Amino acid sequence: MKKFAVGSLALLLLVFGFAACKKAGAPAAGSASAADMLSMLPKSVQGVVVIDVHAGMNTAFVDKALKDGKDNQKYLDFIKDTGIDPQKDVYYAVVGLMGSEGLDKASPAIVVNLKYDKDKLLAKLKEKATNVTEETYEGLTLYTVPEGDEKKPMSGVFYDSSNIILGEAKDVKAVIDVVKKGADSVLKNEGLTTLLKSADQTAMLWAAAILPPEAMKAVAAQNPMVSSLAGLKSVLIALDYKNKALKIEIKGMGGDAEKNKQTADALNGLKALGAMAAGEKPEIGELVNKIEVTSSPEFVKIAALLPEELLTKLSATAEQTVKEKMAGAKDEVAKDEKKVEKK
Repeated sequence: MKKFAVGSLALLLLVFGFAACKKAGAPAAGSASAADMLSMLPKSVQGVVVIDVHAGMNTAFVDKALKDGKDNQKYLDFIKDTGIDPQKDVYYAVVGLMGSEGLDKASPAIVVNLKYDKDKLLAKLKEKATNVTEETYEGLTLYTVPEGDEKKPMSGVFYDSSNIILGEAKDVKAVIDVVKKGADSVLKNEGLTTLLKSADQTAMLWAAAILPPEAMKAVAAQNPMVSSLAGLKSVLIALDYKNKALKIEIKGMGGDAEKNKQTADALNGLKALGAMAAGEKPEIGELVNKIEVTSSPEFVKIAALLPEELLTKLSATAEQTVKEKMAGAKDEVAKDEKKVEKK
């Protein structure tokens, strides 16, 4: 009986020990949750973005665009070149906004949870960028593409068979320190974790960020129309796709009833100007009319529910606009070349 008790106790310890090991470190592809992914980001981040890539890539709207759209061949070529089918192999992506000088100056630390072939991806990387450098950090190889015109060096680590970490070298190392060395994660950041409780974590894409007071004062000072923005302390964003419609919600948290109302009134004024400027593009006017701006003593909220039909129209408009701009750019280049020839 005693042997049985000891054996049972040992078995229980083994089971609990295995469970603990499963929770530690980086999550396996396909089994990750939003909380798992967040636990890999450093405590010092000022904001997070969480994307359920698998859910987003498999919405009816995206699926149709990939299979019936003009870029279908590019999508198939991407799968062939990388061995990754984004609809099947990519599960989650999280972004930690690193830095303390405002969101516009933050550098992203990105973790992608997916199934992939490291050798194939590394070969493709070295084919596209022949000047890749390598550095060893905590037993992992850090690959860095040197900076180009107006771009900072981008680094990446194949952490394991399920996770790739991307960003500036210092930010990639900070993520590794959390996962490999047990440094504090964002889940120990009291300000952000309090904000996360109010986030819609069931959305396809959601984000939460602290707004540095100095940065908000600077934004407010640049435009008197939105001076009331100085009172906002944080922002929550949620995007979801259900019932053939894209739901968008942006909440600026903080301020007070009066300031939030002032901000809402200013945004509604801009909305009215946008509707007037829509001109010959009724789909733009329809988009503007779908946007609702409201306020309360706790927040200012921008919300919109965009049906699939409108999204299709907007996509076509955006594509046409890009074509027109590219054509205009080519005309300008041709004119410049003629001027040079005459000289």
